[in-house]
Amino acid sequence: MSHVKNQTEHAPAAIGPYSQAVQAGGTVYVSGQLPINPATGEFAGEDIRAQARQSLENIKAILAAAGMGMPNVVKTTVLLQDMAMNEVYPEYFPEPYPARAAFQVAKLPKGALVEIEAVAVQP
Repeated sequence: MSHVKNQTEHAPAAIGPYSQAVQAGGTVYVSGQLPINPATGEFAGEDIRAQARQSLENIKAILAAAGMGMPNVVKTTVLLQDMAMNEVYPEYFPEPYPARAAFQVAKLPKGALVEIEAVAVQP
């Protein structure tokens, strides 16, 4: 099976040897999104809520470039330092929520408070 690299300037570029997202068939795998504002290259705020919103906005932009949206997300993985992210999550994912794994971690790249990856599928 072949896959296609998905990329948009409306989300931060990968900071390592990986793609923003890869599409295989009708599934898009979005790499972990740090809370970097693509317009400034800086974190979007210093608290978990602002950073979670930016990570989710980055996912939203990547999915839009692939012709999908947040309702297409079936699974997320969240790496975080503060569960207050749960206050922001429903703003982007109404019920039924996607499946999710969440891990509290000691450190994330660039000192971020959250990183979120997602898997989305075409209906």
